[in-house]
Amino acid sequence: MNDIVRAGKHFLTYNVSRHKHNNWELIYCTEKCGKFIFDTMEIPYGVGDIVVIPPDTPHQNVSDNGFTNIHLNIDNTTLPFRQPVMIQDDSNQTILHLFSDAHYLYRGDLPDKADFLTSYGNLIVHFMIAKQRTHQKNPIIDQIEQSILQNYTDINYKLDEILGSMPYCSDYLCRVFRKEKGTTPHKYLNSLRLQSAASMLRSDYSTSSIAEVANLCGFRNPLYFSRMFKKKYHVSPTEYTHHKPANHAESQKIILPE
Repeated sequence: MNDIVRAGKHFLTYNVSRHKHNNWELIYCTEKCGKFIFDTMEIPYGVGDIVVIPPDTPHQNVSDNGFTNIHLNIDNTTLPFRQPVMIQDDSNQTILHLFSDAHYLYRGDLPDKADFLTSYGNLIVHFMIAKQRTHQKNPIIDQIEQSILQNYTDINYKLDEILGSMPYCSDYLCRVFRKEKGTTPHKYLNSLRLQSAASMLRSDYSTSSIAEVANLCGFRNPLYFSRMFKKKYHVSPTEYTHHKPANHAESQKIILPE
């Protein structure tokens, strides 16, 4: 039961074309971010997120800036989900260690490899179920988050209008959002935009000007963008482009609470 029948890795990848499997697929994002596109829904993901996809579910994985992951296919599983779900790893990266070990075992030639892989499959599936039970998203917060994730690069996106259209006062929404996500909706939005900009500026193939990068990442005012960028990364966008920091791990994550 919960037999891992395949394990693989995607190194820097921008698009996995639409496909499906006859078994469950579990994908752990190890770097950067992207989104899964299904027939009736989309699931944006970032570092430390695991997307669980039931059998025979067509899906595509896309990213503007590329992603890396570890993916497992599991047969005879006890997973109870009826549709794709996203689950977040804990701060100790417990699930990442399990995925990494399972991938190592699958690629190796140890005796009784199948038994070991089933043991890891059982552990991973139990963690998936437990994490899903203990973390039920507030639907209003999820609605705000999905709106931000789907529109943060749009220069005309107005978060205040989205918040104002909901049947709750803005103070309440900000308070509840901060409790669940560790930051306010506006800081969440700005952080996504800045991380997207940092990724573009890091690219060796980018020929965009600072003003163009600002616009592509949702900032209408390049001066405001430069000020916010320096506040977050402690260098100006121009300095970041010419002297890419040695430690830029935070710019690879989907969101960092502030």
